[in-house]
Amino acid sequence: MSENASIKLDRTVSADIAYIGCEDFEIQQFEGQYYLPEGMCYNSYVVIDEKIAVMDTVDSRCGEQWLQKLDAALGGRTPDYLVVQHVEPDHSSLVATFVAKYPNAKIVCSAAAAKMLALYFPKNDFSAQIQTVKEGNTLALGKHTLQFFTAPMVHWPEVIVTYDSTDKVLFSADGFGKFGVYDAEADDWSCEARRYYFNICGKYGAQVQALLKKASALDIQTICPLHGPILKGEMLADALRLYTIWSAYDVESEGVFVAYCTMHGNTGNAAETLAEILRKKGAAKVATSNLCEEDWAEGIEDAFKYGKIVLAAPTYDGGLFPKMVDFIHHLKIKNYQKRRVAFIENGSWAPQAARIMREMFADFKDVEICENVATIRGALKDADIPALEALADEILK
Repeated sequence: MSENASIKLDRTVSADIAYIGCEDFEIQQFEGQYYLPEGMCYNSYVVIDEKIAVMDTVDSRCGEQWLQKLDAALGGRTPDYLVVQHVEPDHSSLVATFVAKYPNAKIVCSAAAAKMLALYFPKNDFSAQIQTVKEGNTLALGKHTLQFFTAPMVHWPEVIVTYDSTDKVLFSADGFGKFGVYDAEADDWSCEARRYYFNICGKYGAQVQALLKKASALDIQTICPLHGPILKGEMLADALRLYTIWSAYDVESEGVFVAYCTMHGNTGNAAETLAEILRKKGAAKVATSNLCEEDWAEGIEDAFKYGKIVLAAPTYDGGLFPKMVDFIHHLKIKNYQKRRVAFIENGSWAPQAARIMREMFADFKDVEICENVATIRGALKDADIPALEALADEILK
């Protein structure tokens, strides 16, 4: 740790709250499934007062970097508390390391988190350090008082968020996070925040709304999430606006998302032709995605962003093309609803794709299925265009 003096603290939340998060440019997938072309950041903070509280640790991939930043922020002092808001390993991997270094510090967490810590650290007994908190409990640090609010299933059941009433800061755990490294100057926070929200928290809209209701009663000037930039000013206001839309499964932007799977290019040609027809008919926005080549998680993002979706897929082995099966499965587990859906199918001898897709959507909540189906047999032909025109008219009505 001899180089601690040269460690520059990256961001300052306030005069008493330091940012000690870390950036990981090498990680390629989050949770083993979401691609990270720009890496990922794991945020951690220190509230420095008469007593010191560290807000979460980071992923073990950044352990040495985090410990150096923590030492630099402490300036020779010793922390009194480690607040564990979320036990997922990208935020709690260093709990045992922290306790070994600061054995007199208390671990502040929910009762559910205390039980989970035992699952992730079977060789450690934290019972002497743990101080559990419930909804509304407070922790006095000096001039700063932390207040805790439960946030179950945002996005694990043990989650708490923490409000500092002095600096009007909400430490929001995974809420208001995004994929990518820290980019406070990003032109578009919403893009990777949307992909993050619907893939990580999308299933739990009701729980996110419950947290938003609690947050609405607080004077929040800054949000400090565990991923992504610190939110202030216009960025904070926009994040609250979008979370209100997203958590209610409302339509963020008028438009149509055309998602397709294509084996030899023919189904893709039909889907892209439909997209052009939709544009000519005045669709506000038309986005397309080849699910065989592009990130399916971005497809989930666009499916929720727009109010209408067209799914195009070939029949395969007497059933539905597997990548489309997988995509619809992900829509279902993320609680896809309040949308209009239409189908294009392709089948050279026994088309089945549209029937199967319709059956898969049968128990989706508040989803309107268009009656018109465009059935392509092999290559797209002039005779197929009227069916695409009719489908476009119905999806846009």
